[in-house]
Amino acid sequence: MVRLVHELAEYEKAPEQCELTTEQLRRALFGPSPALYGHVAELDGRVVGFALWFLNFSTWRGTHGIYLEDLYVEPRHRRHGLGRALLAELARECVERGYARLEWWVLNWNEQAIGFYESIGAIPMDEWTVFRLTDDALGRMAHG
Repeated sequence: MVRLVHELAEYEKAPEQCELTTEQLRRALFGPSPALYGHVAELDGRVVGFALWFLNFSTWRGTHGIYLEDLYVEPRHRRHGLGRALLAELARECVERGYARLEWWVLNWNEQAIGFYESIGAIPMDEWTVFRLTDDALGRMAHG
């Protein structure tokens, strides 16, 4: 999966920003208090796609939801239903657990993904702007 995450970073034109290691992913998924979950798509015993997700919470709906951090299928295995199958599995997780939402972000330039998401009934939430604190700004905020 780590290899695929790095492939995803390259696909999203930001390979230098991807720092994930096997040990980090192992701890996040299988450590004493896991807060990250994952599903994989396999062909012939080889992982060719994945969905990594964690729980979020909607105060307005009063329930948890799933935030899909990353969905990726190797380019040569796309258009065979693997991405749809991964999303369907996450939708089943939501329904079975009584979660209200399955949501994710997509890069504005990724028209292929946007078209796919719209084809399954997902709606863009373009009235919201994403904010992020990282690195020095995060440190400054923490130490105030």
